[in-house]
Amino acid sequence: MYAWAPVAVPSLPPSEDVPDRLFLHDTASGGPIAADPSSGSARMYVCGITPYDATHLGHANTYVSFDLVNRVWRDLGLEVNYTQNVTDVDDPLLERAEQTGQDWEELAADQIELFRSDMEDLRVIPPDHYIGAVESIACVIDLVNRLVPTGLVYQVADDEHPDWYFDVTRAPGFGGVSHLDEQQMTEVFAERGGDPDRPGKRHPLDCLLWRFARPGEPSWSSDLGAGRPGWHIECTAIALRYLGSAFDVQGGGSDLVFPHHEMCAAEAIVATGGEHLADAFVHTGMVGLDGEKMSKSKGNLELVSRLRHGGADPMAIRLALLDHHYREDWEWTPDQLEAATERLARWRSVLNNGVALPATETIAAMRKALRNDLDAPSALRAVDSWVAGSLAVDSDETGSIAEVAAAVDALLGVRL
Repeated sequence: MYAWAPVAVPSLPPSEDVPDRLFLHDTASGGPIAADPSSGSARMYVCGITPYDATHLGHANTYVSFDLVNRVWRDLGLEVNYTQNVTDVDDPLLERAEQTGQDWEELAADQIELFRSDMEDLRVIPPDHYIGAVESIACVIDLVNRLVPTGLVYQVADDEHPDWYFDVTRAPGFGGVSHLDEQQMTEVFAERGGDPDRPGKRHPLDCLLWRFARPGEPSWSSDLGAGRPGWHIECTAIALRYLGSAFDVQGGGSDLVFPHHEMCAAEAIVATGGEHLADAFVHTGMVGLDGEKMSKSKGNLELVSRLRHGGADPMAIRLALLDHHYREDWEWTPDQLEAATERLARWRSVLNNGVALPATETIAAMRKALRNDLDAPSALRAVDSWVAGSLAVDSDETGSIAEVAAAVDALLGVRL
């Protein structure tokens, strides 16, 4: 599956006295770690959309946040291998297609294309590997077959639908990402697509690997029986196939900590004979609207496409997102877009100002902020200070305008 158009990222001259590593908060360890290799290629997997509805600001917040990771790595001189999936066959997609009377494949294709256009407008660097669940069926089947000899894979005793499950609680290290106790896990599992009450499972937390075909549902032939993948094994298979084990960053929203990332991590450890899935599990906060987390199921959404079609500058939308620390839970209000639009106009006004402050300290401040757990709000304030000073300065300095504009583009993804 193709992603979207490439984004040109300017190269910047080095800054003095700035960290030479990217430090991110790792959910598993509960603290900051150096989330990059010392040299070579950095590897990142970010869980993608289930394409049954349009991209809302919660999605955009996640993908813009990990776009910053990509940009910081590139600024550090690293190559980046970025992989993202698309869950283009899953229960919510099939349910929405049935409700609307639209073919499920057409619905998925339409929403994936809308997502691409949103990401292009927000200037998110596309993944190197953009992989759909459907095109990874063979990869999933292969991984399940690799897991079978471990004794942690079994079929439920159901003559009609003997689905395949993973005995997750016996997997080494299970619980090491979320650190929830069993009662908490069971409650969250039920809330987020799990089936703790399914008869025939060894343990309520065991997760689905391969769902046997049901009437009216799409399915694929395999030696496991005709069916389709479970959600968690999809991401595990794609990540191991395109990144290998022990990659640098596993990313997504904080609602994926459990069960999704916990399950993926457990499956990977067993599949690889003890190697962990990722060095750092990094999660973005939730974006709310009207007092609740923004979600498709609740319908309390502000859509990127709706804002764009209403005349919002995509760079203002991006600035509004960047004005919150990526790990912060926050609520969207229209005045944030107004403030971001005004900020963007101030920044752009310097382009025609003819004079400006030197750029060196500002670019260094942006780098320091972003390399310290993606502190985008501090990076924005550094640019604010430079803009305010430049609009008031009496100087013949002009080269710094292009330098800061390039840094804002390269590091923040905002084109002035």
